[in-house]
Order: sequence, then C-alpha cells, then structure tokens
Amino acid sequence: MLAGLSPARRRLVLALLAVLVVAAAGIAAALVVPRLTGPAATRTAPAAEQTPGPVLLVPGYGGSTASLQVLADRLTATGRDAAVVPVPDAGTGDLTASADALGAAVDDALARTGAGSVDVVGYSAGGVIARLWAAGSGAGQARRVVTLGSPHHGTTLADLAAGVLPAECPQACQQLTTTSDLLADLNAGDETPEGPDWISVWTTVDQTVTPPDSAELAGALDLTVQSVCADSRVSHGQLPTDAVVQGIVLAQLAAGPPVPLGPGDCARLRQG
Repeated sequence: MLAGLSPARRRLVLALLAVLVVAAAGIAAALVVPRLTGPAATRTAPAAEQTPGPVLLVPGYGGSTASLQVLADRLTATGRDAAVVPVPDAGTGDLTASADALGAAVDDALARTGAGSVDVVGYSAGGVIARLWAAGSGAGQARRVVTLGSPHHGTTLADLAAGVLPAECPQACQQLTTTSDLLADLNAGDETPEGPDWISVWTTVDQTVTPPDSAELAGALDLTVQSVCADSRVSHGQLPTDAVVQGIVLAQLAAGPPVPLGPGDCARLRQG
C-alpha cells in the first residue's frame, strides 16, 4: 500500500503510525501497571491528603486510660471517632503484646467504620507501642502517628529502677531502659517507617522521660510544647490533659499535612 504513495506522503503515514504505536503502548501500560503493582494499586491518596479516620489512643506504662480519655472526649466533641485502647498486663508486660492489642483494635475500628486508615496517638510508652505496631503491618494502616512524651530512646528512670530495684522493674520497664534490646532494634533502621506522617510532641521539663530529648524521633515533625508556648511548665503526667498539648494534637490530626506550630499559635491553643 505504501509503495503507491509519494515519498512525502509515505513519510507522513510512517510518522502517524509511529505516533499511534506509542499511544497504544501508553494505554496498554496504564491498563497493565495497576495489575502488576498489587496492593499499591488500591492505595488511597498520599497520607497528607487522606480523609481522617478513627483515632486510637494508646496509654503508657501502668495502662491508665483516665487522662487519655479526656483527650479522646475532646476529639469526639470535634466529630472524630476516638477510643482509648486498653493494653494487656496494665501496660507493664511485654510491649510487643501491647502492639498486638493495638493491631487488633485497629482492625476492629477499620471494619466497624469502613475507613481507609486510622490516626494513632501514643502517650508515653504508648508511643513506643505505636512504633512497634507500625514496624510490623501497621504502617500501611495509619494516616498519622502522634507520640506524646514517649521514651523512644529509653529513660534513665527505668535504668535506675532496673539497677536498684530490679524486682520492681517488670518487662515493660526493662524494655524502656536506655540499653534496651527492644529499643535498640526499633531504632536500628528507619525510626519513622514510610506510610504515616509522624509527629513527636514532648515537654523539655519532663522528669519521667529522662533526658526529655529521648522523645525526639528521627524523621518526625518534632514539637516541644515550649517551642509553641515558651513559658509552659507542663509535666509528663499532664501532657494528655494540657490545653495547649490537646490543641497541638487536634491540629496535627486534622485533614491536610502536619502543621509546624510556633509561638504565634500559643494564645489560640491556650484558649482551647
């Protein structure tokens, strides 16, 4: 067919055929790639753009849910589905077992609500529990993880208990020492696995997580309460109930990307 065409027309036809071949290849790739990428093909938009789902709050050492319930109630008042997750052994047993309990609670929340992801707030050792969960399968289920005063690199208070009163330092206490094998393994690779956005909130006057900067988390948005309100003297135990901290948490769990708050936000957050 091409033989009967003039050289100019033959070149035009060949060029058009080349364009059609490239376009067809692009269409085929668009149809095939989702099948090849498996679970990634069904993933929602990037974490910062996802619609917020349920919020699960994880207590720390001792397992008390009272102070976190205050924060959960404030989240509920804003329209969020929020619940405190009880941890086994009153939070003094193996932290990996608590991470399993969080995983079960996440599965239940997603099944109950039909949401695509959850937000997790871990207070004190609860932040370590959240990290253990995320290091497993949890990173693919979380939109955002916020830790409050969490001893990500251990606390010398646990060192003291393990050294002076070992009988009074159960498994979770031992796992929160600065020489803990569990924390060494957790921090050996990426401290903030890809998937959720990570935010670490802590107080520079913490006397439970010592030194306080043990709460720093590589790769996270790192916020001290004092970087927002310089005169804050909020203690470790007050973190979940403090108005400024609650405001920080609500801002970080809102739709959109994490918010780098600063002194200009202090007065507004203090007002609740």
